[in-house]
Amino acid sequence: MRLYPLFFRAAFSWMDAERAHRIGYRLIRSSHQVGAGRLLRPLTRPAPVLRTEAFGISFPSPFGLAAGFDKEGLAIEALADLGFGAVEVGTITGTAQPGNPKPRLFRLVQDRAVVNRMGFNNDGAAAVAPRIAAARRVLERSGVRPRPVIGVNIGKTKLVELEHATEDYLKSTRLLAPHADYLVVNVSSPNTPGLRLLQNVETLRPLLSAVRETADAAAGRHVPLLVKIAPDLSDEDVDDVARLALELKLDGIIATNTTIGREGLVSDPARIAACGDGGLSGAPLKRRSLEVLRRLRGTVGDSLVLVAVGGVETAADVQERLDAGATLVQGYTAFLYEGPFWAARINKDLARNRR
Repeated sequence: MRLYPLFFRAAFSWMDAERAHRIGYRLIRSSHQVGAGRLLRPLTRPAPVLRTEAFGISFPSPFGLAAGFDKEGLAIEALADLGFGAVEVGTITGTAQPGNPKPRLFRLVQDRAVVNRMGFNNDGAAAVAPRIAAARRVLERSGVRPRPVIGVNIGKTKLVELEHATEDYLKSTRLLAPHADYLVVNVSSPNTPGLRLLQNVETLRPLLSAVRETADAAAGRHVPLLVKIAPDLSDEDVDDVARLALELKLDGIIATNTTIGREGLVSDPARIAACGDGGLSGAPLKRRSLEVLRRLRGTVGDSLVLVAVGGVETAADVQERLDAGATLVQGYTAFLYEGPFWAARINKDLARNRR
């Protein structure tokens, strides 16, 4: 029997969700700082059979950590110790911002879900960029091959008006692209007013074109560029984004972000209502995110890398996404419920099945 679910119920389930997250985040960082990584890596390192190639990069495992857990870029090396094939930092904005008022993070334990309206709280691109650069140097010196991949997810600063969004994204791009293994344009969070309007293809086309050109120029190399979309898009809008990604020769699409929907939840309706507005993540997203993945693969064929995220909890979930056309898979919410060895367990089960 796994001990962490019992520990979670005793230590964290009663605590404010954001406070619990910060404590867990600090514990992971502290464990690395005292040298626990040297002991953990032999136990958590993905088996060679899991190596995955995507947009010219070798990933130790197809399973990585989605954006949202490490917004500060301070825990990259520590999270790499836990077996994730990639760690996606962010969402990072051009200017540091505190995010939305607290409380802004809520658990729906019965649904294995989380509601958040964090609002891209982060230290800003200028502060995070040197942290990513330092983590990348450390990982490259570690001698582990392939090393865990570092993705960077960028979004719009809240105070920037939509008509100036492109320049705001470019500010982040210039600072962060040189240190990113891949770059993600996030236009799908429900917690920044108006952001999802950028998913309209006529608005999205010039934004993605400008970010792609700026990223490659800033880095002096091609930086794989992906766009992250919402599960709440209509099927027709999903098709439009897929065709745009092909037209612009993007490297991939991440499907999907959190949902504003609340359908099919089993938690007490009063508890759901008390959470208020925000994006829902976790197990309830499983069906829709899989639908979007399959629709995207049907449209783009083998031309783009698809990264599946939403409702991923087990190795079986990861394998289902891979079978449905994903090249890479990400998780986040289940990490809060399953604990620090979640990625290692998934990798172990994936490797056992492949053998």
